[in-house]
Amino acid sequence: MSKGVGVLALQGDYAEHQRMLARLDCPSTQIRKASQLASIRALILPGGESTTMLKFMQEEDLLEPLREFYEGGGAFYGTCAGAILLARTVTGPSQPSLGFMNIDVERNAYGRQVDSHESFEPCPELGDERLPMIFIRAPIITSLGADVVTLARHRDEAVLVRERRILVSTFHPELSTDTRVHRYFLEEVA
Repeated sequence: MSKGVGVLALQGDYAEHQRMLARLDCPSTQIRKASQLASIRALILPGGESTTMLKFMQEEDLLEPLREFYEGGGAFYGTCAGAILLARTVTGPSQPSLGFMNIDVERNAYGRQVDSHESFEPCPELGDERLPMIFIRAPIITSLGADVVTLARHRDEAVLVRERRILVSTFHPELSTDTRVHRYFLEEVA
């Protein structure tokens, strides 16, 4: 039996990711401790508050085990705050990150909570139908490394990108009813 998918459950909208995975008949595990990483092949870092998540990851001594999980072949998908945590460099203001993906991000770049919005954009990799994108205090990807592939854009900014075993979106597909981004993560990345 192959290993399952975990959702980091320290803070944020991890339950919504689990509901999305359940819609795809993919069992998932809430990950709160380093010892749980051995039971999964892929980990979703949800949206939420990246500084709070980072603080909890430090308190639970998860940072080094997450590095070992990645170096051992584990796959990641980060949405919004999860994208911030996976980025190489974070600004607006700056903060530490895991640095697994060769992207730079600016936090809260679309504005405050009242500036949150939904858009429908093309994503040819996921089919002809436009992809719903829900942006909530979203970061902007300001720089992409050479191996990072842009899958979708919004306002001429890359918002869904992949680098090998890492997928990130600056929007929240888990808050829509569209399962395509999660399906892509399960079938193509993880």
